[in-house]
Amino acid sequence: MTEISYINIQAASDSALIRTLGAFIKHHRVQQNKSQAQLAKEAGIVRSTLSLFERGENTSLLVFIQLLRALKLLRLLQQFEIKEELSPLQLAKIEQSKKTRARRKNTKSKNPEPKSDW
Repeated sequence: MTEISYINIQAASDSALIRTLGAFIKHHRVQQNKSQAQLAKEAGIVRSTLSLFERGENTSLLVFIQLLRALKLLRLLQQFEIKEELSPLQLAKIEQSKKTRARRKNTKSKNPEPKSDW
């Protein structure tokens, strides 16, 4: 990629991160042998918007998503999915509360029938 790919993400400024996104899109566009005009058309944007994005001057999240979709890279957004995870203790409690066998019906009732004289 470019020298931008070697930046320390934690220490980078916002504008440096935006340039990194632009360089990422440009890298994958070139790797897929697509011109700016071709990718822009596939993404549903104008070429100048793509050019600005690749230079880090257009920071629209919507444009970024459209470009990822056109480059077939939307899978990268899976990192942002929220997944419910249970701790081992929570799993153990759930397992404990599950029935392990059927109970017999209670044959004793509150009003037992009187025993016969037989």
